[in-house]
Amino acid sequence: MNKHINKVAVIGSGIMGSGIACHFANIGVEVLLLDIVPREPNDKEKAKDLTLKDNIVRNRLVNDSLAAALKSKPSPIYHQKFANRIITGNLEDDISKIAKVDWIIEVVVERLDIKKLVFENIEKYRTPGTLITSNTSGIPIKFMSEGRSDDFQEHFCGTHFFNPARYLKLFEIIPGPKTNPDVLDFLNGYGEKFLGKTSVVAKDTPAFIGNRIGIFSIQSLFHAVKDLGMTVEEVDKLTGPVIGRPKSATFRTVDVVGLDTLVHVANGIHENCKDDERLELFKLPDFITTMMENQWLGSKSGQGFYKKVKGDNGNSEILTLDLDTMEYRSKKSTKFATLELTKTIDKVVDRFSVLTSGKDKAGEFYRKSFGELFAYVSHRIPEITDELYKIDDAMKAGFGWEHGPFQIWDAVGLDKGLEFISAQKQEAAQWVAEMKEAGITSFYSLKNGATYFYDIPNKEMVKIPGQDAFIILDNIRQSKEVFKNSGVVIEDLGDGILNCEFQSKMNTIGGDVLAGLNKAIDLAEKDFQGLVVGNQAANFSVGANIGMIFMMAVEQEYDELNMAIKMFQDTMMRMRYSSIPTISAPHGMTLGGGCELSLHADKVVAAAETYIGLVEFGVGVIPGGGGSKEFALRASDSFRKGDVELNILQEYFLTIGMAKVSTSAYEAYDLGILQQGKDIVVVNKDRQIAMAKAHAKLMAEAGYTKPPKRNDVKVLGKQALGMFLVGTDAMEASHYISEHDKKIANKLAYVMAGGDLSEPSYVSEQYLLDLEREAFLSLCTERKTLERIQHMLKTGKPLRN
Repeated sequence: MNKHINKVAVIGSGIMGSGIACHFANIGVEVLLLDIVPREPNDKEKAKDLTLKDNIVRNRLVNDSLAAALKSKPSPIYHQKFANRIITGNLEDDISKIAKVDWIIEVVVERLDIKKLVFENIEKYRTPGTLITSNTSGIPIKFMSEGRSDDFQEHFCGTHFFNPARYLKLFEIIPGPKTNPDVLDFLNGYGEKFLGKTSVVAKDTPAFIGNRIGIFSIQSLFHAVKDLGMTVEEVDKLTGPVIGRPKSATFRTVDVVGLDTLVHVANGIHENCKDDERLELFKLPDFITTMMENQWLGSKSGQGFYKKVKGDNGNSEILTLDLDTMEYRSKKSTKFATLELTKTIDKVVDRFSVLTSGKDKAGEFYRKSFGELFAYVSHRIPEITDELYKIDDAMKAGFGWEHGPFQIWDAVGLDKGLEFISAQKQEAAQWVAEMKEAGITSFYSLKNGATYFYDIPNKEMVKIPGQDAFIILDNIRQSKEVFKNSGVVIEDLGDGILNCEFQSKMNTIGGDVLAGLNKAIDLAEKDFQGLVVGNQAANFSVGANIGMIFMMAVEQEYDELNMAIKMFQDTMMRMRYSSIPTISAPHGMTLGGGCELSLHADKVVAAAETYIGLVEFGVGVIPGGGGSKEFALRASDSFRKGDVELNILQEYFLTIGMAKVSTSAYEAYDLGILQQGKDIVVVNKDRQIAMAKAHAKLMAEAGYTKPPKRNDVKVLGKQALGMFLVGTDAMEASHYISEHDKKIANKLAYVMAGGDLSEPSYVSEQYLLDLEREAFLSLCTERKTLERIQHMLKTGKPLRN
């Protein structure tokens, strides 16, 4: 199907509908967002003598919903200006406009009767051939399209976005009885390539894939918490980041999503999955029933498993629900010996064997919960899907799990997993025994850089489809390794392009990483055509290794610190002035030194979800790896005439001084970090390394020549320095900043002004780098700076004096 999606209509503007509308706007699609007309004007409208004939009244529901979505945090939209791509209207006056859209997405209340009425109305105006989908979380697709035309039914299916649509990657596609297979193929590809999703075609079964397994997992924990005598805090401690799950873990996640939402899906499964061997598990425990009766639904009602209150001293406190007394109490600290054993294990996948071997309550908990989970997912094939990898994909993309159930089972071992299942008096599906009898002892395997999965009907390992568009570093790291040290792995991506992948804790940049970057450039210049700096960890880089800086400063090893900073600067300059094209591929947190690296690459291929900025002010210093210099250079390149130059320089100065961090890659253009016409944004992070490689190859084949070194950076000297110093004096006097903040700001002002030159002058990058390094080192001698660095190392949060 060769179809282009230029405009979509979203019917229903609630939290989900507005979120979907915003995400289509994110990717450049025009959106028509429609909702019902209010029954009558509200009090404010009546006071203005407005009636149901006025558009402002008729479109109130849709406009209020969209406005609320755009104000929510985290934001559903990459950049506020993208909201201009959304046009609002109502289902009476504007329904005819759906005739000109390419895709209609229904997102109304989860009631079959209402959905069928909406579809009946849509069919009156829909142009034949237009895609029509429902964003249901569990209503059978086969019931929705009954009575509709053949063309409607051929182009109709379910498309289940997970909330929030911008951030959760799962995109379930559920065919109806007459859905054209070409429609499924198109949506599968569109979701992955354009929406940046993990597309999973599911069967039309209750709750589909993600919620069927996800709700089972939560319900299983609800019952286990009583069986094992555990507290809410203990379960959340064991089911969070330590096993690669979100920080909200289990009970906090339920509070965020809403207990009523979970109960609705669980009841739907219990009522409609009578053949499910664990049907009784979907019955609600007594404490859930009590919470529903009390309307303790979570964040939306102000209390759930957790409750935020203000104490007599005015300070806020988070209370926890005691599941025995059903009363709120202060949070209890939790500690397990088994968790202590995993503190030195960085990779989550390597922790599972240790966690499940624990001799304490934590080990018992993991063996029980994983045993239950392994048995359940084995029996869902072929009920909810024919391919086991789709279950893992759904849980990773929809629930934020780092590893899916079958991947976890592989991590603990097939036989161990079967032991856990047996201990719970459960049985795995027969196909697992047949797989073992065939001599296959894992659900996944790697071959030639590709992932294979166990195909149950054919009883053999089969390559997971769709991988050719991706480069998965985990798959190629061992076979394509060119060089490795304690900080980086350099891999051959093929076609003459190398990749330098950070491997340090949180991808911090220290001496080993800098040495690795220089080695990567050396190798690329000698035997390759280009270099990508990218990884597929949670974050690109949180910046320089401040622990190393702190130790050198405390020991007053200023010569060594000077050399370390110079090495950082020189490496950044090599990124810019090497003889091969260099591409930075940032994603997630890209802070401080990670941002500076991107500033100096020939091109940035950023993931849309990139949170990038120069945040050094938070630890009491200025950017010292070329960031201060680079912002002075970029300001110079933007100069026009007269006073405008000061205004431009001030904008760049404030971006550093206020430690601004973009909330998406698109906002990074506003901050001057990404550059229009040069740097690009990729919505699907899975495609990022492959896209970066493609651009490096393209630049090399186009005849890349390293740029000449810059000696034409215009600095404004005393003219700018005076302006900055007056400003920082005024801010300190008004108590907006501390004395130490003022000192940092003045140091930055000195660098970006080019020193106290008597008149505007043209200087070299090296001149500015020397000023930058001198300023950085002088701040490292300050007691307040060392206090800030120490506070950051202890808490992970900046300290303001």
